[in-house]
Amino acid sequence: MENFAVIITFLLIGITIKKIPDFSVETGKILNLFVIYISLPSLVLLKIPTLPFSSNIFVVGLMPWVMLLFSCTTIAILSFLFKWERQITGCLLLLIPLGNTSFLGVPMVKTFFGDHAVPYALLYDQLGSFLALATYGSLIIAFYGTGENKPSLRSICKKVISFPPFISLIAALTLKSISISYPAPVVNILTTLSSTLIPIVMIAVGFQLTLRLDKKLIVPICIGISLKLIVSPLVALLLCRVVGVDGEAVQVSIFEAGMPPMVSAGALAIIANLSPALTAALVGIGIILSFITLPILHKLILI
Repeated sequence: MENFAVIITFLLIGITIKKIPDFSVETGKILNLFVIYISLPSLVLLKIPTLPFSSNIFVVGLMPWVMLLFSCTTIAILSFLFKWERQITGCLLLLIPLGNTSFLGVPMVKTFFGDHAVPYALLYDQLGSFLALATYGSLIIAFYGTGENKPSLRSICKKVISFPPFISLIAALTLKSISISYPAPVVNILTTLSSTLIPIVMIAVGFQLTLRLDKKLIVPICIGISLKLIVSPLVALLLCRVVGVDGEAVQVSIFEAGMPPMVSAGALAIIANLSPALTAALVGIGIILSFITLPILHKLILI
């Protein structure tokens, strides 16, 4: 509970400094870039080599894709029933399957499961959410978006192989496979840099938090948030119980399935003009409500 209070404090700091004129509108973007290029790669390099491999670890890589298939199918059916506009459908197809599994997911996993569970969160994000954003997300934008820049196969591949945390993941897995350990000074550097992840991420989230509620969008907002924060993780929990898989890797995967919509996916949706008002509401409201739903989900997972 103490760690959870720390996260809330960082979030409030981000909300507060947004009102201070000395902090430019680009502050949130700069903080995010620091996380992408420094904090997250350092954490990947530090934690992945310590990851114990087991049969349940396959659930970590498979779960985000199963949830993506479930979310897409559900949204497609709902779009047909409610006769949503093309932009609303595209927005929901992009944001609901893709969770905030790194920026919010890693700090939350560390808070609720402990530092030793972080490698599972990193794998879930890099092998699932990030790859899904680069591939599936690009296809949704190409099909539903109205922006000028349409993603190509070349641009998608370039995005994947040049993403710093993904490069770090490949490097960390390689070092683990050949059983190379870091010298003590390297461990100290990586530990210090990776420790910046939670404060910078949560301050950036607070700084960029936007709540916009259009009455015409209440139904898709309620359906989207409910599907992302409640239905999807419960389906993931049920599937794991039915299949009979358990363990910390599985628990973290279910927990990550309940993360709110991805901030990066939201940024792409706005650029592609996929209902910007709905996008902002899903991201902002999703983050706020996740501070209620995630503790409840954690208790259900441990039952």
